[in-house]
Amino acid sequence: MKSRIAEHFIGIIVITVVMIGGLLFFEGRAAFEKRQQFASIKSFSSLPVKQINDPFERALIGDCLDLFYPGQHDSNQVVLGRIYRERQSELSATLSSSAAAAGKHFSLATLLSIAGMFPGFLLVYLIVMLLTYYGVQTLGALRFIIRQQTLYRDATVLPGVKEPLRPSLIIFNAFKILAYFILFSPAYVIAYSIRTEFNTDSTLFMIILGVISNGLLVMYTNKFYTFLVAESRKGYIENALVKNLRSRYSFSPHGIPLGAVFSLRKNFDGHIFDHIFKNARFQYLSTIKEQASFLITGLVIIEMALNIHGHLTYELLRQLLYKNYIPVIIIMLFIFYTVKFTEIITDMIVHRESQRYENR
Repeated sequence: MKSRIAEHFIGIIVITVVMIGGLLFFEGRAAFEKRQQFASIKSFSSLPVKQINDPFERALIGDCLDLFYPGQHDSNQVVLGRIYRERQSELSATLSSSAAAAGKHFSLATLLSIAGMFPGFLLVYLIVMLLTYYGVQTLGALRFIIRQQTLYRDATVLPGVKEPLRPSLIIFNAFKILAYFILFSPAYVIAYSIRTEFNTDSTLFMIILGVISNGLLVMYTNKFYTFLVAESRKGYIENALVKNLRSRYSFSPHGIPLGAVFSLRKNFDGHIFDHIFKNARFQYLSTIKEQASFLITGLVIIEMALNIHGHLTYELLRQLLYKNYIPVIIIMLFIFYTVKFTEIITDMIVHRESQRYENR
């Protein structure tokens, strides 16, 4: 376990050094190219360019350049284009309300602003992760139990006897289809479909979308359900039956109480499903590492879909738009550290659970 933790920290150090090195390289090259471009028009920086979109003014300055530098009309036009591009860039930076875009200068205030967004991002991330963790196990267990009930009912129906079509079954199947439509829908589809009816700029709405959208919950529920089915077919199930454990899957005190399925800490003592569930959950724990990456991707999509200002991943995309690479690198490091420490915590939990299984 120590070697695995060491590998994680070595990866953190290597990625940090590489990203900071890349940042210094690209920032240095960008500054050099800007100095080279400005050097060609430095002597013309005092020209009274006021209306950058005025064709008459542009033609007048072009004629002046031809007058002072005769026989160089083509090169004068190139210089004139550079002058106007520089003034356009200055105007765009002046009109921008973003301090990062105004001068492309990284400051302590920008760092503190990004650091202030990180706890909010981390809080949303943790809440969505915990809700997804609970939802995956609850829905997976519920689906497995209903499957077992269906198998038992089919096995007890006499051959040739057709079971009547119940209205409750039709309603249940219709609800399931609607739920699958919602759970597989991208976040922006759900957000824009109800944007005019709810306050979609709230953190609560972002958490709800993070759980139910982008297929995250249903995909890992299917994985957990697959683990349950695989465990139910293993040989130790027959040994458990010999030990006289309960094996009925009805929602009753003699089977599985429905409250135990929806409880935070799921415990099915005395029932064969307790062993199936615990072994499946142990296998599911390792998938949390890949789930973290999908979740962060989903949060980026949600913040862009809702146009939520003042959040970390929205700030990341905004700084990319302005080509401010220092804040971009810092935000990416924050996100990378979040995923990496999730992997570290997951490996520690899996190691602890594996030791518990070995001691049994």
